Amino acid sequence: MAKLWAGRVSGETSSIADDFNSSISFDSRMYVQDITGSMAHAAMLGATGILSQKEADTLIDGLQGVLEDLQSGALQIDLSCEDIHMFVEQVLTGRLGDVGKKLHTARSRNDQVALDLRMYLRSEVDEITGLIKNLLGAILHQAEENKTVIMPGYTHLQRAQPILFSHHLLCYAMMLLRDLDRLRDCRKRMNVSPIGCCALAGTTYPTDRRMEAKALGFDDVAKNSLDGVSDRDFCVELLSCLATVMMHLSRFSEELILWSSWEFQFISLSDAYTTGSSIMPQKKNPDMAELTRGKTGRVYGDLMAMLTTLKGLPLAYNKDMQEDKEAVFDAVDTVKMCLKVFAPMVETMTAKPENMKKAAQGGFINATDLADYLVKKGLPFRSAYKLSGQIVAQCIREGKVLETLPFSEYQKYSSLFGEDLYEEISLETCVGKRISEGGTSLASVEAQIDYVKQMLV
Repeated sequence: MAKLWAGRVSGETSSIADDFNSSISFDSRMYVQDITGSMAHAAMLGATGILSQKEADTLIDGLQGVLEDLQSGALQIDLSCEDIHMFVEQVLTGRLGDVGKKLHTARSRNDQVALDLRMYLRSEVDEITGLIKNLLGAILHQAEENKTVIMPGYTHLQRAQPILFSHHLLCYAMMLLRDLDRLRDCRKRMNVSPIGCCALAGTTYPTDRRMEAKALGFDDVAKNSLDGVSDRDFCVELLSCLATVMMHLSRFSEELILWSSWEFQFISLSDAYTTGSSIMPQKKNPDMAELTRGKTGRVYGDLMAMLTTLKGLPLAYNKDMQEDKEAVFDAVDTVKMCLKVFAPMVETMTAKPENMKKAAQGGFINATDLADYLVKKGLPFRSAYKLSGQIVAQCIREGKVLETLPFSEYQKYSSLFGEDLYEEISLETCVGKRISEGGTSLASVEAQIDYVKQMLV
């Protein structure tokens, strides 16, 4: 097949080099953006008089026909073409003759590729944003269903203080809301049109870049033609956003894996999102959560690959930049896949409140509240802290918890202990007293739920 760049080079490229150079196997997914961008370009060429209006209309009708045939399956993408841009142009020229050859006027593949990629990733950001919102909805559902369930909160994976299960879940909601903010910011910087920058220096034709940008939904045009064709910051930024999303999903996965184990038994994951063992019939494996955790490293790798590709490139376009697409496409596909399985996995999981509360009671996580009780009675904090530690040690020796240690034993340590002690150190009281904004009290959790709902409007 004839190369679009044939002319300067007369010799044949080897088949191995052709395969090495080809990108159509992965950039063909941008065919809608490529054709839509070309239709806007043809309209601009006609409006500015660079082409006649009849020629522009013919190009637009021809491109519409190519798009419809691809979408219906009447036309198949030819993988022997170098890239999707070459394929579309060759099909169009085959159908329209010399008029088709005029489409590329005042345009280079350099700015065309950059345009298609921005348009494609813009739509992917919108889809990922919707998927994150679905996951936030699942988290809200579980938080509202288990609003008053008490569990142990952890530091160093050691039981620390009692919290509400809903409070713990809403922590992930806050992470995901930040992810939405980052994606919105990323989309804003992505939504700048490079078309019209041409190869690197602009063009001698009297183009209207802003007309073309507006038709394609862009907010602005690239201010510098060199930057317009060589900028892939938007890919790096998107990959960074996606790596952060995966980090949050991985942390959540780790807790779902722990919580669903026999050692914790805080939750049960639906059979629809677990697997069994080929040899151990009792097993119920949290494979979807484990795969999400595992795929996080893959997205991290995509980010590092992009940064490494770009780090030494001189201006403007270099063929190295063809490596941008596989990395960013892989990250986009991976994040979408993980989010699609994660939301229903969270939506359908079942909490086990009795086990959570039992773990909370057994971990002496109301010891801080015991010390605070003594402080309120007038004992210095350090003295109260030491005394509480001694009481915990006795409970451990005797197989008791703070709530079951007899009152007479407390009085041996201090006469400050009164009849109100057990009410003050109950887990419900400990949680309810955390009234500071953002804390784990029920009122605070309800405020957090309302906040997340407002952010999703």
